Amino acid sequence: MFKNGWHQDATSMSDYLDRIGSGFILLNPDPLDFDYIPEVMVGRETIQETLAGKFHSIAHPNGSANVVITGPVGSGKTLLARTFCRDIKHHLRNKRPLMSVHINCRNATTNVRVAQRIVQSLDPGHPDRGLSMGELLSSLRKLLRNNGRHLIIVLDEVDHLLRKSGNDLIYQLLRIDEDQDGSGTLSLILISQEQVLDVLENAVISRFGHTNHIPVPPYDMKGLLAIAHQRADAALNPRSWDGEILKLIATSAAPSGDARQVIELLGAAVEHAESDGQKSILPEHVQTKARDVPQVMPEDVLDELSGHSMLVLLGICRRLRKSEFMTSKDVESIYAVICEEYEVKPRSHTTVWKFLKHIEGLNIIATRVDTVGEGRGRTTHISMPHALPMDVAARIEGRVGQKLKR
Repeated sequence: MFKNGWHQDATSMSDYLDRIGSGFILLNPDPLDFDYIPEVMVGRETIQETLAGKFHSIAHPNGSANVVITGPVGSGKTLLARTFCRDIKHHLRNKRPLMSVHINCRNATTNVRVAQRIVQSLDPGHPDRGLSMGELLSSLRKLLRNNGRHLIIVLDEVDHLLRKSGNDLIYQLLRIDEDQDGSGTLSLILISQEQVLDVLENAVISRFGHTNHIPVPPYDMKGLLAIAHQRADAALNPRSWDGEILKLIATSAAPSGDARQVIELLGAAVEHAESDGQKSILPEHVQTKARDVPQVMPEDVLDELSGHSMLVLLGICRRLRKSEFMTSKDVESIYAVICEEYEVKPRSHTTVWKFLKHIEGLNIIATRVDTVGEGRGRTTHISMPHALPMDVAARIEGRVGQKLKR
């Protein structure tokens, strides 16, 4: 009873919650998470075979392998490495004991921090502070000898580590068995955006071998449909969807070839259908949400930009990750900071403006001119409606170093 005399029983007050946990559509939310690892990776069978071929010697007592996996955002690079490490450990369980550690270098951007994570994967109680790189590498050698298991180290988004801390840790890991009893104690898998090989020094590339690069292209329509089917099978009530709905989802994501768009669209369509009180996903549930998903730019559009144009765009991306719009006045100051990061001299105001117009001409950004005050001034607002700024930034970071060398 409220003060105005109106009252409602507790049962009817909670009616709006009835759809939560009803099981009409969503049975298990986990497969709709980007970090979910399915029992089988679909749509990448040929590349899985290529990766397995690079590790053909790992079944032997002193065998090891080193591989670089590159490809655009959403192409399945991380899942490829995670499922491979899981499956190879099981496959060789009675032949050679294996361990693996997966480190995202976006979160651990220094050589010491990455080395700490590696050592702690072998010894969780190992001190995580106060040790030098030499001491950490010495501990790693000792742990590898005493452990008796081959260690596969996966360095994901390794371009962040390379850009901030250089090649030294990777070079030291490649030489971990030198002057030691035995060999083949660890293998390395490096994962990054395109062109990470351009960031590696020749000494590192020569130890990896030029043939140990596995490029991963965007998913094709068949692969995207297989992913949609796998996730729907694992997450949804089988009566809530059909093949045509999945084709619609895969078609919406096909221009980008990004698996994450498939997963995101499927999850959004489920949410929309359940909020409508439906027991199945309808085409309009997919179509409405598909309009809201930013489309990833074509892979080759960044190749149209010079090195400094990329730095201008990188600054824009970093700002637009935090806000929907930025002004053209902000571009030059952010560009100057980016130039300092990459140790290059900024170009003139006029040149930066030309870069900005070229980027707009490629449809990477959109601009809108607004009048300021009482009509005396005009400000240009910049947005990125056709792509995710964080994804574009990652693609730039993987290739701008080589562009600046030209």
